[in-house]
Amino acid sequence: MKLEPLADRVVLKALEAEETTKSGIVLPGAEKEKPQQAEVIAVGPGGIVDGKEVKMQVKKGDNVIYSKYSGTEVKLDDETYIIVKQNDILAIIK
Repeated sequence: MKLEPLADRVVLKALEAEETTKSGIVLPGAEKEKPQQAEVIAVGPGGIVDGKEVKMQVKKGDNVIYSKYSGTEVKLDDETYIIVKQNDILAIIK
């Protein structure tokens, strides 16, 4: 199966959370922060959303930073994806 987002939505796959701190301390599972970095898997076409034209600024393959508790988690073929609106994406990592 394949996810195809509508309007200004973007499908993300979260990158793995850090398991150690910069100083080398290993974090147990409960202490890991929810990752905020993800890879863009699919991008909607944009268009008119709430009466305003939305041009998509991200593309498939981009690594991005998104709002911490935004989006909807979807499980498909044993993979977990996050569907967010483009305005929940804060930055593209270059």
